Amino acid sequence: MIKNTLVIISLFITLIIEAQTNLFFENYNWDDTPSYKIKDTTNASIVSIKDKAVTEFNFEEGGLVEYFLEHKAVWLNSDDKIEAFNKVYLPFSNTAHLKLSKARVITREGSIVELNKDKILTAKNEETGGTYKYFAFEGITKGSIIEYFFVVRRFPKYRGNRINLQSNYLKKNVEFDLFAPKNLLFKFKTYNDTTKVQLDTLSKDKLHWTLKMKDIKALEKEESSAYNAAKKFIVYKLDKNLFNQTKDISSYSNFSQNIYSFYYEGIEDKPSKFIKKFISKATNSEALEGEALIRKLEFYIKNNIYITQGTSENLENITEIIKNNVANQSGVLRLYITLYKYLNIKHELVITCDRSEIKFDGEFEANNFLTDFLIYFNKYKTFLSPTNSNSRYGYPPSNFTDNYGLFIKEVQVGDFKTGLGKVKYIDPISADKTVDKMNLTVSFSSEDIANSNIRLEHAMSGYYGLYIHPIFHLINQENKDKIIEGFAKRLHENVVIKNKTLKNENPELFGLKPIEFIIDMASDAFTEKAGKKYLFKVGELIGHQMELYQNKKRVLPVENKFERSYLRTINVTIPKGYKIANLDDVVISNTFIENGEKILAFNSSYEIDGNSVKIVANEFYRKNIIPVKDYENYRRVINSAADFNKVVLIFEPI
Repeated sequence: MIKNTLVIISLFITLIIEAQTNLFFENYNWDDTPSYKIKDTTNASIVSIKDKAVTEFNFEEGGLVEYFLEHKAVWLNSDDKIEAFNKVYLPFSNTAHLKLSKARVITREGSIVELNKDKILTAKNEETGGTYKYFAFEGITKGSIIEYFFVVRRFPKYRGNRINLQSNYLKKNVEFDLFAPKNLLFKFKTYNDTTKVQLDTLSKDKLHWTLKMKDIKALEKEESSAYNAAKKFIVYKLDKNLFNQTKDISSYSNFSQNIYSFYYEGIEDKPSKFIKKFISKATNSEALEGEALIRKLEFYIKNNIYITQGTSENLENITEIIKNNVANQSGVLRLYITLYKYLNIKHELVITCDRSEIKFDGEFEANNFLTDFLIYFNKYKTFLSPTNSNSRYGYPPSNFTDNYGLFIKEVQVGDFKTGLGKVKYIDPISADKTVDKMNLTVSFSSEDIANSNIRLEHAMSGYYGLYIHPIFHLINQENKDKIIEGFAKRLHENVVIKNKTLKNENPELFGLKPIEFIIDMASDAFTEKAGKKYLFKVGELIGHQMELYQNKKRVLPVENKFERSYLRTINVTIPKGYKIANLDDVVISNTFIENGEKILAFNSSYEIDGNSVKIVANEFYRKNIIPVKDYENYRRVINSAADFNKVVLIFEPI
């Protein structure tokens, strides 16, 4: 993911005003004799009894800075919650200086134990090499309250920042405040039925906005939901500087122009020898065009250019990237754009966000919605993720689809070129492009019907193929065998694999042909003898299926990663001298229709031809986001597959 710090292109804004005094935190403290009370929480394991966030922007020598305070008091009433809050991490980094921090424990009996400074510890992250600070609480017992607050001075986040207000436990006395110099006008938007932020008209020396909520109910996580996006939260942004009459500071229009300047300006009209050589090497000197060329370039870049988190200029310099095969995220995006410009591949930059975390807002223009890059190819109506190594052309990270995004198009007026931004929807990849297909052929031993021979042909395309197809060639043979065998073991652990074949392994076939595993196996796990009859567990051949049980009323919409289809065909040769007594048991049909269109469906049926029966069980989900009102329809379709999984055919003598 491209972080905001990489996306934001600073606009030069004159921010001059007399430096402020009396910053909010300079006189801030907790109550020496707190009187926190907990009511009606008999069954609760945790309650937040104070949750306050304050941010203040201030002009100091060197420019605009931000002071951020967080003050929390949390009642803990279970061993799990006590363990979870033994350590509370502070937002300490190279760009954030810890100005003030205090913490204490208030016992059930009312005793107050304040943490010494030696309990504010610093540790090192061995993976990143960075450091972090945290409060190390001790002596917490059930019914205790931990209370802490800290203030950090940090690089100002003023073009779009989010403050979360809701969690999976009850919060009381929730407050948010923002202070700013009188010439800086901020805008605010609250989400998911959150109280609106109000301007404090009594504040004289500075501007002050505030929000107060007495109670915010717990929001519990639910399976297949966009939990973080569903929380109550605030987004704020700087909109105007009255000192120099600068307006729309955080607008998408300004952002688009600056993104264009950063990535497109400076690209020469004629390709350098390094670019020509790179293209020749990437394409094996083939005369490719269109989607074939787009795929080939992506395949080469994602297999040869290492993306690092560094910030060196060489990591964004095209010549150095080609020479060293190393780039940062901005550098690799520059490389794609440079290649497309030289090769005249029409495209647009798209900037969006992960819909499971936050929904892109096209009306409240703030940079915290602009976190992740895609490239859009107008001619083919397809997307490519330049920095996600697990993605491939035509299949961008699925959480970036079914969401809005800012599309930035190059426009030219005379000799002047710039980027024009427009908010548009990023359609999800349709269900027919992501298919899990199983063809099974079953016969039984003439000597013992309990023994079955099974051929499994399992093909995966789209997002299902994306999990494995682009990287399968990199896996050693031993692990390849384990993966292939795993597809057989999904049906049942007790299978004997006789032969296995792999089709379309070439990673460059992803998006063109499905990767397919063909496995011949034998097993006695699917058939049981019952007197003169045999019970054949035909439903288990599609593998274990998810079941949805809902004891509580559904609160959040269903939100799946991608649309998908399952196609299953089972051809069974009926043992000689037997018939199937209950074939109608395989017939299951559940379909949800919306506005005349089939959105969700599971349908299974059969056909008999002599001593053979063909069973088809197809399933599709042509919509990712299912509102709560339609949850029961979704659950019914999901559970249909689980019902089929339990179907047992009865072979009885003729």
